[in-house]
Amino acid sequence: MLVTGHSGFKGSWLCRWLGLLDADVRGFGLAAPTVPSLHGEARLADIVPEWRGDVRDPESLGRALRWAQPEVVFHLAARPIVLRSFEMPAETFDVNAMGTVRVLEATAKAPSVRGVVVVTSDKCYAPAATRAHVESDPLGGRDPYSASKAAAELVVASWPRTATAPALATARAGNVIGGGDWSDDRIVPDLARAAGEGRAAVLRHPGAVRPWQHVLEPLAGYLGLGAGLVAEGERFGRAWNFGPDPLTVRTVAELAAEFGSRWRSHGGHPLPEPELATSTGSGEEAELLIDSSAAGRELGWAPMLSFAEAVDLTACWYARRATDPAFDAAATMAEQIGSYELRAAGRVAVPA
Repeated sequence: MLVTGHSGFKGSWLCRWLGLLDADVRGFGLAAPTVPSLHGEARLADIVPEWRGDVRDPESLGRALRWAQPEVVFHLAARPIVLRSFEMPAETFDVNAMGTVRVLEATAKAPSVRGVVVVTSDKCYAPAATRAHVESDPLGGRDPYSASKAAAELVVASWPRTATAPALATARAGNVIGGGDWSDDRIVPDLARAAGEGRAAVLRHPGAVRPWQHVLEPLAGYLGLGAGLVAEGERFGRAWNFGPDPLTVRTVAELAAEFGSRWRSHGGHPLPEPELATSTGSGEEAELLIDSSAAGRELGWAPMLSFAEAVDLTACWYARRATDPAFDAAATMAEQIGSYELRAAGRVAVPA
């Protein structure tokens, strides 16, 4: 298997999980995008061979595919931060949309590839205020990041399907949380940094509603989807939502409060009350919900963790890192993956 964007937060968790499953996994992408990084702290470069390159570079992609000879490609490489997309709209579209074009172009020429899972976002939908989004809803987005992910969806939907081409699917996940995310302008990393420094975090959108889910939840969906593409090809070649039960979603303020409580329960010091930003400076949607019932019916996937459990796993990771001098990121990831597998026994199929 080949994971693009392997050194990012979600890519690191996916590579670690695949490694624990004894899969032949390799990575393609740039250096880790943050300091510190989960990829570095978990020493993933020691166990996952990697090819450094940019997904917009067709020559580098082609060489990496010939080197890796993957059966399944998980395309996670992206510019992932909404606020950064306002500052770098052209680069966001270039990486997220044209990067997807280059990946599909390269995998179509790679005989070993049987399936490609393109990871986009729940933000690819045109805003809908009254209900959770289903996969057939119109695509859109009122910020460059969201629109670039909608563009990537259109790329996959319009890509020519031939008898020799790999099966293609897209995955639209909710807002993922979990240990080891150090991205700027994301609520959990902001909370973790503030907790570690003993200062108040700043909440930009305290009332915003998001489909929070632990990172392992959508990754389980990606693994099952990859297996489905290999086993049955284009039967699974469409868009899929992977998110929590819409009835369990929470606001940013509720997430911050839960994180603070769980942080203290795992040995962290009491946290100052979060501050509210005076200006958000962005056009992010106030409410975002997705309906994952299709994945339940057709893939046998379902979220395993409650909101409280997802936040507890996340806060536990950061609190251990902050308080335990012997903290081992790789071992903690393995522990949490093993616990999750027990909950999701029989629901995760790994591509051959």
